[in-house]
Amino acid sequence: QVQLVESGGGLVQPGGSLRLSCVNSGTMFRIYNMGWYRQAPGKQRELVAGITSGGDTVYADSVKGRVTISRDNDKTTLYLQMNSLKPEDTAVYYCNTYPRGLWSWGQGTQVTVSS
Repeated sequence: QVQLVESGGGLVQPGGSLRLSCVNSGTMFRIYNMGWYRQAPGKQRELVAGITSGGDTVYADSVKGRVTISRDNDKTTLYLQMNSLKPEDTAVYYCNTYPRGLWSWGQGTQVTVSS
């Protein structure tokens, strides 16, 4: 069973930056399309960004131009660089396969954007 461990969240002021990481315990990480998802209180989980096994990326309109998804297959790690953060980015962020989460969800990492 693949385990996903997200980290890097925290409290940041509007306009600030964070870099999220997700370590994947599986050995076949490189063949999977991966994504970052988020869930705000009272809302459904939504896709933030996705990256294919070949490196093609897709972003939600709400974050386009402000976030960058990347991956290091040798380290089996997925990253999300988030800049110009807004209060509406506040949520728990998760990683999983893209476009649907096929594995058990990790604990996520909390991102709070507030002054």
